[in-house]
Amino acid sequence: MAAIVQIDESNGAGETQSANIANCNMGNVDAAALDPVAYPITPGANSYEKWQRFHVTDMSGSSEINNLKIWRTGALGGTAIHLGNVKTSAYAGAPTYAQPIKTNSTIAINAMPTSAPASANLGIGGALLGALTDVGYSDYLVHQIQTNAADTEGSTSTMNYQYDEIA
Repeated sequence: MAAIVQIDESNGAGETQSANIANCNMGNVDAAALDPVAYPITPGANSYEKWQRFHVTDMSGSSEINNLKIWRTGALGGTAIHLGNVKTSAYAGAPTYAQPIKTNSTIAINAMPTSAPASANLGIGGALLGALTDVGYSDYLVHQIQTNAADTEGSTSTMNYQYDEIA
């Protein structure tokens, strides 16, 4: 049987965690499962950072979860950019949770890949070669969309999350 893995999101000053989020909508409010129509990213502004983690809730006979990969597919409007703390080398380690911000992130500084990376780009235990051998969490994925005043609202893209599972 396969392990049970979900994506959890943390929000707020005191880190309120939402388990097994249904979507990764970015917007003008710090909230999980937000409605992007009600909270659009104003052209020339940023979304709030998203702080998310892989969460293994049951190994179900598997011995290891590793090789975490995150990427985005679909176009952003205008010259908007999607940034994250994802890297396939020279990984900066595990960030410590901080209340999400709307100003330029100091953690989400690398371009979010638009296709599956060749190797892990999010760590476990502060290392890209890290692994979960029991229930637990990955490092935080911190990501943000930054826009320019000439951009238009309403683009749609898809976040992709992938991992390897060893029986």
